[in-house]
This record gives sequence, C-alpha cells and structure tokens, in this order.
Amino acid sequence: MVRIGVIGYGYWGPNLVRNFMEAPDTTVVAVTDLSTARARLAQRRYPGIEITSDYRDLLNNTDIDAIAISTPVSTHYPLAMDALKAGKHVLVEKPMALNSGEAARLIDVAEQRRLVLMVDHTFVYTGAVRKIRELIQNGSIGDIYYCDSTRVNLGLFRHDVDVIWDLAVHDVSIMEHILPGSPSAVSATGGTHVEGATANIAYVTAFYDSSLISHFNVNWLSPVKVRRTMVGGSRQMIVYDDIESDEKVKIYDKGVTVKNGSESLYNMMVSYRSGDMYAPKLDLTEALRTEAQHFAECITTGSKPITDGLSGLRVVSVLEAATRSMNARGREQAVVNYGAAQVAAV
Repeated sequence: MVRIGVIGYGYWGPNLVRNFMEAPDTTVVAVTDLSTARARLAQRRYPGIEITSDYRDLLNNTDIDAIAISTPVSTHYPLAMDALKAGKHVLVEKPMALNSGEAARLIDVAEQRRLVLMVDHTFVYTGAVRKIRELIQNGSIGDIYYCDSTRVNLGLFRHDVDVIWDLAVHDVSIMEHILPGSPSAVSATGGTHVEGATANIAYVTAFYDSSLISHFNVNWLSPVKVRRTMVGGSRQMIVYDDIESDEKVKIYDKGVTVKNGSESLYNMMVSYRSGDMYAPKLDLTEALRTEAQHFAECITTGSKPITDGLSGLRVVSVLEAATRSMNARGREQAVVNYGAAQVAAV
C-alpha cells in the first residue's frame, strides 16, 4: 500500500484525494492546505485523514511514501523539490514547473535519489487518448498529416498563468503522447481583453521536421464549451470530442488519394475516399483512477511513468516557445527537444 500526502485541497485536490482513497493500492495519510477550513472538508469526508496547514509536516511524516501536489503553478517547483529532497516520490499537477530549468532540476534530483517523478497530465490516461495512441501506433490511421484541437469555454480567469499554460498544456501533453516525434518549432498569437489579466485567447501552431502540423485554439471567452480534437491520416481520420457522453472517439474511413502522372503536375489526379464511420469501445475507467494506480505501480516496481519528468519537461519546452512567439506577435520560435543528455546540460 502506497501512502500519500496531498498538498493543496482547492479545485483539483479533492479529486486526487478521492481517487487515491478509492484506488486499491493507495491511501491518503494526510492533507495540507493554507486554509484550515478547506483541509477540514477532506477530514470530514475521510475521518482518518490527518490535516495541517504546514506542508512540511507531510514531508517529515515517516508514514508518507509519496506527495501529490495540487497548488498554483508558481509553487510546483519549490514544493516538488522539497518533497524529493525529503525522500518522497512526487506527483505534481500540470504544468510541472514555470520553465525548463526548474523542470530539469527536478528530474535530476529524482534520478539521483531514485524517486518517481510523475506529472499529472490527466488526459493522457483517458480511455479515449489511449485508444487514439493505439490506433496511430498500430498503423490504422496511416501517415499522420495534422492534429487540430479546439479547447474553449467561458472559463475561470487565471492570474498565475495565461490561457496557453492553463488550457493548451492539455493539448500539448496529448500531442506529446500520441504523435510521432516532437515539434521543432512553434508559432503563437494571442491577446488580452481584460485589463490587468493574462492572455485569454491564443492560437498555437506546432511544426515538425516532417510535414506533420498541429494547431490549438484555446480561449477563456467562448460562449460555448468545446473540447474537440481532429487527427488526419493517410488512411483514416479521428474526431475526439470529450464533451460527448458516449462515442467520444469516432474513426472515419475518409481521405484523399493522389496519383501523379508521368509528364507533369497537370496530370496529377486527386481522388476522394468516403467510407464508413465507427466508434471504438473505450475503457471508461476515470482517468485519474488509472493515473493513481499507475503512480502506485511505478513506485512499487520502479518502472518509468508514462508522464514522467522528461515528458513534463518537453511539454514545458513547447509552452515556453509558444509564450516567446506570442510575445513576438507570432514569430516562429525553436523548441528544444530534450533528451537525457540535454537535461543533464540544463
């Protein structure tokens, strides 16, 4: 049984506590929050949980094996670093840090101490995203041409991060998980329409060394909530709609076939293929439950998490490039594709 301490019981913390309490191989020992009233909510629901307003009480508690961090982004790095130095495994909410340097230092300390460092990119653990990855990897979709995502709503304005770091982080983590390779460059534009606030709308385009291209539209000022991703391939195309209660993933046997003539481009023939649509069966287990169980398995077996520190660092690197590009009014910015050697050099 892996014993968990949870730092932060605001928006996401209750979901972490519930899933760690209900997963078969984990339990929550203690919860800390700066608001004692919020921490008491956890204790009221789970009377056996200890509560405190000082996170260091969790780090000093020898009954705790791992720390889950659900706090503002600016606190992720110092809290995760303190937890690792205290000998605790760490699950940190997305994004894992505010910059690549911080993320790389967390990876380095975790590796030195042989501790699990995992990033809470929850969408990666959904049945829908796992199925899409499977379809891409087994060749069903063919060569991937593009990924196009819309993630908009009339949402909560964040003061610690802008809409790219709040919403596009989900799409970047999904892209990192399902697409072949990582982007080499990013172009982004965006704007702020509320005085004193961060950017509330952005359009991000990620370029790859191949002809693959990804585009993300994120917005806090939409009159409707949309969570839709399309993946276009040479054989089939995917529509993933997270708002749908069922049939979240639909596979379309549609596309184009190009035949080049022997003489010139004028002889090029494009034929359109329009076949059936089907919705594959998905694992309906709550993503956070799957993630909690995976975290426990990685701790007990020493295996590498799907969303490990290096994966989290690559996501942060794309977000950094998007921020630089948005500040430069869309000028293309290179993305550092981190591997083990690059992490050690940061």
